[in-house]
This record gives sequence, C-alpha cells and structure tokens, in this order.
Amino acid sequence: MNLTIRPETPADILTIADVTRRAFETLAISQHTEQFIIAGLRAAGALSVSLVAELDGSLVGHIAFSPVEISDGSTGWFGLGPISVEPELQNRGIGTRLMHDGLNAIRQLGAKGCLLVGNLKFYSRFGFRNEPALTLEGVPPEVFLCLALDTQKPSGQVSFHPAFFAQG
Repeated sequence: MNLTIRPETPADILTIADVTRRAFETLAISQHTEQFIIAGLRAAGALSVSLVAELDGSLVGHIAFSPVEISDGSTGWFGLGPISVEPELQNRGIGTRLMHDGLNAIRQLGAKGCLLVGNLKFYSRFGFRNEPALTLEGVPPEVFLCLALDTQKPSGQVSFHPAFFAQG
C-alpha cells in the first residue's frame, strides 16, 4: 500500500468534503455536517492541522485539528475532528496513520493535549481516556475523550470552535 500523509492544499478542498461526506453518510450517530465543520474551521482560520491521506495518488482520508477553549484557562489544547476515510478503505490502517501523523503535528505546535468525541474502544489505543474533570455540554462523558500530551491536568467546561455547530 503506497500511503502518503501530507498537509492539505487548496486543490484538495472539494475532495476532502466529498470523502468526509461519504465517510459519515451511513453513520446513524452523525448529523451529516462534518464536511461543513471542516469548511467553517478553514474559513475562520481555525484549522490548525489539516492532513490528507493519499493512496496511490488518490485522496482517501482526512484529519482535522482545531483549538479548543477550557473554562479553567488552560491553553494549548486541540480538538480532533472530524477524521474520515473512504468507506471501502476503512479498517486498513489509513485512519491509524492519520491519527499518528496528526497527533505528531499538534505536538510540533506545542500542544498540551487533545480532546474528541468518539468511541473509546477505537481511540483508547492512541492513549485517549475519559477525563471526569472535563465536560462538553450535551455530550455523554463516556464518548468525550482526552489525551494529555504533558503533565498539565485541565478541568472545566470545554468549548469547541463555533464551526462545530455548522448546519450546511
């Protein structure tokens, strides 16, 4: 498998939206707005890291990171999401490579940690855990996950960028 992970370019934007839409269109838990979230983050200049996965020259996956706010004033924390892989190519390691390269990219930005909403069974292998001291309004604690990248232990209410409320 000839897989390359690289930063997005302007030429990738439409394909990223298409891949993201396809990756989430059959998920019952999705509100099917993930492609609009990415566009909103990009438009607001809040897309801190945006990486694509290319397989044999075709864009087949994407991962996005953006800053989050924590009510205790902690800085240097990022939200992960969305992450997407073409449905027919899922479970082949592409998402795992995107995760590793994306987490390395935010580390290079000096990140102190990363937060996401997702399945603990999948994300625990990257070190994500439930952190009772952190909450995200409207999100059950069992799917709100935290990965500390240093010794800082924030606590409080987390706010993702307003683009996460995009509807289209």
